[in-house]
Amino acid sequence: MLAAGAKGGVKINPKDFSETDIEKVARAWAREFSPYIGKDKDIPAPDIYTNPQIMAYMLDEFEKIVGHSEPGMITGKPLELGGSQGRNQATAQGGVYVLEELIKVLGLKLEGLKIVVQGFGNAGYYVAILLYNLGCKIIAVSDSQGGIFKADGLNPEEVNRTKMEQGSVINFQKQGIEKISNNEILELECDVLVPSALDNVIAKDNADKIKAKIVLELANGPTAPEADEVLFKKGLIVLPDVLANAGGVVVSYFEWVQNNSGFYWSEKEVLEKLQPIMVGAFKKVWNLSKEKNISLREAAFALAIGRIVKAMELRGTTDLRDP
Repeated sequence: MLAAGAKGGVKINPKDFSETDIEKVARAWAREFSPYIGKDKDIPAPDIYTNPQIMAYMLDEFEKIVGHSEPGMITGKPLELGGSQGRNQATAQGGVYVLEELIKVLGLKLEGLKIVVQGFGNAGYYVAILLYNLGCKIIAVSDSQGGIFKADGLNPEEVNRTKMEQGSVINFQKQGIEKISNNEILELECDVLVPSALDNVIAKDNADKIKAKIVLELANGPTAPEADEVLFKKGLIVLPDVLANAGGVVVSYFEWVQNNSGFYWSEKEVLEKLQPIMVGAFKKVWNLSKEKNISLREAAFALAIGRIVKAMELRGTTDLRDP
């Protein structure tokens, strides 16, 4: 993608505010940042505790300020305002594409793998559904209030229905379900652990207790640096966030392209464009990690930094303008 990246946010808990208050905050943010954002400047996108509606508030406020339509100034919008098909599940779908490739190179089968999903927001819900439909067994899920475990597997759609109606996955009732904490869910024995919520949930004090064989990082920075070293020495394979959750950013880029061109793609077309990008990225990272005997995270960082250095070299390093 011809784009760099950055992070930012507003330090509030939206659960403590009304929808009207959230709209006021979103519009205030767009007003304050309007000189610095735009389709050819910084382009915001949704993350934790934001959604297409909040993107819509920001778009509307920005367009009032600049006085013209500019849908490409923000991504993750509702479809009616120029959003992209496939954006909602893009982060999870990209992660699944990467996991599928890993399973192939390991000579394993995806069907029947035991999956634990910590965090049942957008990414967590969609990854659970996608893997469930591929034949995996979702044995535990959690949200901010706690988690549930069922040895013979959960139906993510049923769990999500309860979460939408009653506020949390812990209210899901079925024979054989055990309630567990967010700390306990990380330490369950499983094939794939998918941290999909907050950062640093795998830390130095619990890294040794992780029993998963594979960690698929859909959250940003769910593994603390000191814990990463512990997992690598234990032989766990960590599909790092910079690779595993990139599907959302890629489809945000697709949305920007569609907005600027005026041509829009079907969900099938979006996912068909996403898959080779994620698969190609995985193969480059995997091959370098094997060649250098380093973790996938280190390989991903090395590739990324190498591209930046090359671009800087091509631009030149000397200012030749007259003083």
